[in-house]
Amino acid sequence: MSRLTDATSRRRVLGALGTASLASLAGCTALVTGGGGDFDVGMTAVAFNPPEITVSAGEEVVWHNTSSRGHTVTAYENAIPEEAAYFASGGFETESEAREAWRAEFGGRIDSGESFRHTFEVPGRYDYVCIPHEQGGMVGAVIVEE
Repeated sequence: MSRLTDATSRRRVLGALGTASLASLAGCTALVTGGGGDFDVGMTAVAFNPPEITVSAGEEVVWHNTSSRGHTVTAYENAIPEEAAYFASGGFETESEAREAWRAEFGGRIDSGESFRHTFEVPGRYDYVCIPHEQGGMVGAVIVEE
């Protein structure tokens, strides 16, 4: 086989492998981002996806754990509208209660494939966190409009 034919064959093989790799990665990306499932916010290994969502007052937001790690959805008490109901996976009444429950026995944990829901009645900005991944920057926000 000539050098030209050898190089051409290598390029064809590498090109085919590259195309196959990109196609397989595209499929993985769709899984990681949620790709239009029955939820509003996906939880990847260390991020909420999307990190910010805008909804109308009275709408329910559904978070779904699309990763293999356990997560929480925990409102920052000082970063939600004053008149708003507090929310946290596990049904905790306060942020400190949610944090203590996580430290004690992983309270509020949303396992892989599980979801958490909350209906937002009061307009404003609601900042929240995943307690075990807070240090890694796993924070999000829900903006509620009239």
